[in-house]
Amino acid sequence: MAVLVVLSLIGLPGCVGRSESDVVVYSALDQEFAQPILSSFERSTENKTTVIGKFDVESTKTVGLVNLIIAEQDRPSCDLFWNNEIMHTVRLQKLGLLEKHSWQVGASHPPGMMASDGTWCGFAARARVLIINKKLIDNPDDYPTSVSDLTDPKWKDQCAMARPLFGTTATHFAVLREINGKEKTINQLKAITANAKILSGNKQVAMSVSAGTIAWGLTDTDDAIIEKDQGRNVAIVFPDQQPDQPGTLRIPNTIAIIKNAQHPVAAATLADFLVRPETEDRLAMGNSAQMPLSRKSKFPPRVLPSEPVRWMNVDFEKAANDWEAWAEEIQTIFE
Repeated sequence: MAVLVVLSLIGLPGCVGRSESDVVVYSALDQEFAQPILSSFERSTENKTTVIGKFDVESTKTVGLVNLIIAEQDRPSCDLFWNNEIMHTVRLQKLGLLEKHSWQVGASHPPGMMASDGTWCGFAARARVLIINKKLIDNPDDYPTSVSDLTDPKWKDQCAMARPLFGTTATHFAVLREINGKEKTINQLKAITANAKILSGNKQVAMSVSAGTIAWGLTDTDDAIIEKDQGRNVAIVFPDQQPDQPGTLRIPNTIAIIKNAQHPVAAATLADFLVRPETEDRLAMGNSAQMPLSRKSKFPPRVLPSEPVRWMNVDFEKAANDWEAWAEEIQTIFE
């Protein structure tokens, strides 16, 4: 995938900084999905505002962009951060590197999908789902239905998940730590390592299930729907739907304006544009089939099942507490 190169004159001796008509976006969402929307914003301003995007396509792209924002905090180059997940956005919030904003999303915005201090807003979510190879498990009554099935001995070496050191898998288990407690979650992760195959990422999990290397795995809806759209013989299960279970976790994109941004007015205008229902619908219709949070959305994504999904109740800000210490502890399990 081609990467949009950012050429910045700011900070070079004798050069004049960019005007407020420019806005610099660091995007962890893949360029193929984000760029058309950013270009649409430019057209909505009659091209009076130019979006300068920086995309990182490495597997640790979110961490890389966040670390860059932290490194540049004394003189930010980034005006607006578009993260395709949430936990590291909350990390920036806790470091005091995000600007408060009055988000134009309405009172019906789902609880927990906006910062308590107004520094970030969630929209267009992915869900954590189970992808099933229907040839290897041909009876739907036998499908796994819970994340906890990753520890079931009957699935030993026939199920998989991504290493929970970054991305949505790391977020998932940080959330479970908040819900179930640290000790229980650590024990669950140790049991998973003894029972399931641990792969490098969610995409690898989805592809392995599709290829029949394993029977099922834990992944994200965007990776699962790609396999289904390609005609692979797979099913998608939204897990933990019983009353005594926590529900399915959905992880939103997040938008945040950087503290002391060089172009705060343009950043705020773009932020409002991105969290609109129209933007969510556009992402829902795309290849990743992301799920709108707004009730004003008009396009239900094809990845959703016909029956309503029971979503997990999440406090992402609490889940991000002691992130560095938690990540180090997880590292010792998955070395």
